Amino acid sequence: MDDLRTDDPRPHPAARLHDLLRAGLPAEALHTDPDVMASYAHDMASFCPAGAPAVVVLPRTVEQVQHVMRVATELRVPVVPQGARTGLSGAANASDGCIVLSLVKMDRILEIDTVDRIAVVEPGVVNAVLSRAVDELGLYYPPDPSSWEMCTIGGNIGTASGGLCCVKYGVTAEYVLGLDVVLADGRLLSTGRRTAKGVAGYDLTRLFVGSEGSLGIVVRAVLALRPRPPQQLVLAAEFGSTAAACAAVCAIMEAGHTPSLLEIMDRTTVRAVNKLANMGLPDTTEALLLCAFDTPEPAADLAAVGVLCTAAGAAEVVPAEDAAESELLLQARRLSLTALEAVKPATMIDDVCVPRTKLAAMLDGTAAIAAKYDLTIGVCAHAGDGNTHPVVCFDHTDEDEARRARESFDEIMALGLELGGTITGEHGVGTLKKEWLARELGPVGVELQRGIKHTFDPLGLLNPGKIF
Repeated sequence: MDDLRTDDPRPHPAARLHDLLRAGLPAEALHTDPDVMASYAHDMASFCPAGAPAVVVLPRTVEQVQHVMRVATELRVPVVPQGARTGLSGAANASDGCIVLSLVKMDRILEIDTVDRIAVVEPGVVNAVLSRAVDELGLYYPPDPSSWEMCTIGGNIGTASGGLCCVKYGVTAEYVLGLDVVLADGRLLSTGRRTAKGVAGYDLTRLFVGSEGSLGIVVRAVLALRPRPPQQLVLAAEFGSTAAACAAVCAIMEAGHTPSLLEIMDRTTVRAVNKLANMGLPDTTEALLLCAFDTPEPAADLAAVGVLCTAAGAAEVVPAEDAAESELLLQARRLSLTALEAVKPATMIDDVCVPRTKLAAMLDGTAAIAAKYDLTIGVCAHAGDGNTHPVVCFDHTDEDEARRARESFDEIMALGLELGGTITGEHGVGTLKKEWLARELGPVGVELQRGIKHTFDPLGLLNPGKIF
């Protein structure tokens, strides 16, 4: 471990910080090597600057987190909480001279209760690990971000993440019953409950979900579980226009269906997937719609949806007959991001949610923006809840192309708001969307939210510069 003391007889600020941290932490929890710290400096977002931390701390206990926050308060040092750094908004990016507080070593599943249908976990538990553990007991933890094999529950809570199943099961916020949170001054706060119902006092639990580590450090979570559903079956429908595919989405939802998955891929994404994996999708496909049901009779539900897709103008409708065929149909969607990443050296993944009735306008508007800026922008979307993911492909070494990529991103944000949508459905705000959050909330909304931030973090130490 590096010691940043110099020949100057006066105490070096970083050395003082390290000494105080060491007093309450094991040696292996502190990292000051510049190369190690650089590896913790940023998440996966483009166009989000990151600073150089003074130290990286990987605690294993609640008491160690409390010690870190007490030291940070004493020395007025900012703290940036982190999970697996799979985020896409810069929310986990370090600031100069900060303590990076990585919670990945707090990775224990503390309890799974099959009667009350809850799991109690530490923040570093990986989403897929929890999902598999509860599945063995006949239970189901629905939130399934695309990065579920890597992302942590703490990070999911911080950004209120979603996934493919949100159309039926909702986002992370729907499953967080209670939290233990270390506050900025080191105090431990418990919120929420373990019971199925509870309305005592203000809902502080929900306040922390999506706060991106700006109000406190989540060190334990009580999560709601559901009974494991039947194996889902998938249907794929090819359309000659995005308008027809989006009309099918509206028809499916208006008819009262509750699919477990309802995804759409635009022309650009379909062609990228074809090029990468030779999926054999027709060149005439302007939009591919994927729909799944995990109901007791999924084949009947798929048949009903197939009729609606045909009525909306689908050129071909292909329902799977079993789980293996379902996985084959889903392969195109799973390859979407990888395929678009192969188009150019860099990608910027957007996250704009609009009303379902405005989905076609969002996709067509994004295509127009791509043409305006002469860029490849592919869109895959959680069509069932209107959450679109435009992926801007660009060469980051080309200054003009990088500028156009950033400008196209801003136009996509503006389009989403014009259509009555929101700037983020599941990726969070971080530093990437601070300006756009202010536009969405308005001055009164921003003032009140900053007031909440000040109440929990009066010194402004927790993840400064993020969200606002």
